[in-house]
Amino acid sequence: MGRNEPLSSDMLKGTLDMMILRTLSTGDAHGHTIAKVIERTSEDVLEVEQGSLYPALHRLEDRGWLSSFWGASENNRKAKYYRLTAAGRRRLTLEAGRWRQMARAIHLVMGEHVTEEGAE
Repeated sequence: MGRNEPLSSDMLKGTLDMMILRTLSTGDAHGHTIAKVIERTSEDVLEVEQGSLYPALHRLEDRGWLSSFWGASENNRKAKYYRLTAAGRRRLTLEAGRWRQMARAIHLVMGEHVTEEGAE
């Protein structure tokens, strides 16, 4: 796998919710922007498809971790924006801690050196 070769959506399923919450922790955004931020931040290794993104956004909203409202996009089109709720911030903190624990465990199994802050 090359440096910028996108990972399969199967690898994203368990972490997409957390990445959406993290993306929205910096401010409100509509779906297209959320996907592009995740892709850009991952140096184009993670590719978020609409077929995965929008069901995840609806699921997170149903759980009370996001709220939504209608507004105008950058090109003046009607767009649904998402906002992280207080419950969503708490969930992000919990999920980030679990992710760090899981990443550390995987590094250990793979035989990579792990420090207290993370993997090296």
